[in-house]
Amino acid sequence: MNNIIDLRSDTVTLPSDEMRKTIASAKLGDDVFAEDPCVNKLEQKAALIMGKEGGLLVPSGTMGNLVSILVHCQRGTEIILGDKA
Repeated sequence: MNNIIDLRSDTVTLPSDEMRKTIASAKLGDDVFAEDPCVNKLEQKAALIMGKEGGLLVPSGTMGNLVSILVHCQRGTEIILGDKA
């Protein structure tokens, strides 16, 4: 019996009819202007879980790392990172 579920990407695992219906009926807005209710709810939930006053959704771990580094630097300053950072 093969119990492997392939979750590598959304091109390998296709959405079910219920997922398509949910996607099609989702309320949308511009996340840049804080108008997307799904993004706002996710950011609020993350902040609550982490015990912080706010959260920020970024599209990648690399961008999250960059934001985290930049909040500690002033314009024109430098930071030294390891080659695996």
